[in-house]
Amino acid sequence: MANDKERAVLLLEDGTRFDGFSFGAAGEQVGEVCFNSSMTGYQEILTDPSYAGQIVTMTAPQIGNVGVNPEDMESERPHIRGFVVKENARLVSNWRAVESLSAFLCRHGIPAIEGIDTRCLVNHLRENGAQRGVLSTRDFDTASLRAKALAWPGLTGMDLTGEVTCAAPHAWKEGPIAWKEGIWTPDGGKSAFTGETRRVVALDFGMKRNILRGLVSVGCDLRVLPATATLEQVLAEQPVGVFLSNGPGDPEAVGHAIDLIRRLLEKNLPLFGICLGHQMLCLALGAKTRKLKFGHRGGNHPVKNLLTGQVEVTSQNHGFVVESDGLPRDLEVTHLSLFDGTVEGVRLRSAPVFSVQYHPEASPGPHDAHYLFRQFAELLA
Repeated sequence: MANDKERAVLLLEDGTRFDGFSFGAAGEQVGEVCFNSSMTGYQEILTDPSYAGQIVTMTAPQIGNVGVNPEDMESERPHIRGFVVKENARLVSNWRAVESLSAFLCRHGIPAIEGIDTRCLVNHLRENGAQRGVLSTRDFDTASLRAKALAWPGLTGMDLTGEVTCAAPHAWKEGPIAWKEGIWTPDGGKSAFTGETRRVVALDFGMKRNILRGLVSVGCDLRVLPATATLEQVLAEQPVGVFLSNGPGDPEAVGHAIDLIRRLLEKNLPLFGICLGHQMLCLALGAKTRKLKFGHRGGNHPVKNLLTGQVEVTSQNHGFVVESDGLPRDLEVTHLSLFDGTVEGVRLRSAPVFSVQYHPEASPGPHDAHYLFRQFAELLA
């Protein structure tokens, strides 16, 4: 495991350099440098497949104080390229922890840097936009590192769904995590839902586990299919609805999925999309997407529900957004960001189809938007 005296450097494509210390695996990674403003939930962020291809900076000053545990994993492993914090907590103070953050990152080969001015880094990204960068514990030459950053193609035009999707179709039965007999545990394959379950296909473009738990909690009998699934494979499951998951990369680059969604729309099945699923659904309907300057990532993003007038505090993680101009007439905007006015949710006026840009399952974050799972369940025949 790395010790405090091992050097590490983060270099951005514009030449901005941050020198610090390694607290993860030795090595070097290139990715898009972004930031997340969540105060808690670093383990869920690390294991969210939507972060594939990214070097994540946390804005909270101290990270790692609750260690890492099996229950908070949102996938089998971390998907980030690198991790950046102001200070890595040496003392793990949580009874659920099985290892430290540093040990977890080392075990999975993820380089990490601490001891830098993260406020300066975040301000730089806000002013200049998300940038390609290199996090290294072995190369400290500025010119060499910058050349590596500039050689990386970046996330625009990149389809990363194949790196993070499930290997094969499978069922998912696990319901929400609950407090039982003094421990946090999944409900053993049962959920609070006691009515008749309905078969739903969940297309995995990089799905978080808590999304699946949320769907189970409203009565979905889930069959998870890989991102490469065909229309024939989806229909063979005889679903009464289809869920389109979150995931990493540029939505416009995932042409095979957009084509599949177009064909699913012709079947008039209820569709529900989150994040990347939302973006690809809108593209399939004729909308456009664009890359945000520095993205929305954090657990405190206010979103206005235009249908009810209520404001939801939401968890978000995305670098691309659906353009509000030129939307098809049948596509109604239902939610807007109160930070920058970008589109956060849509629905079709003529079909049981809707999607949101944010994460109603949270993990981490608030649960204001969990009603969207119930809304989807109400559409299922």
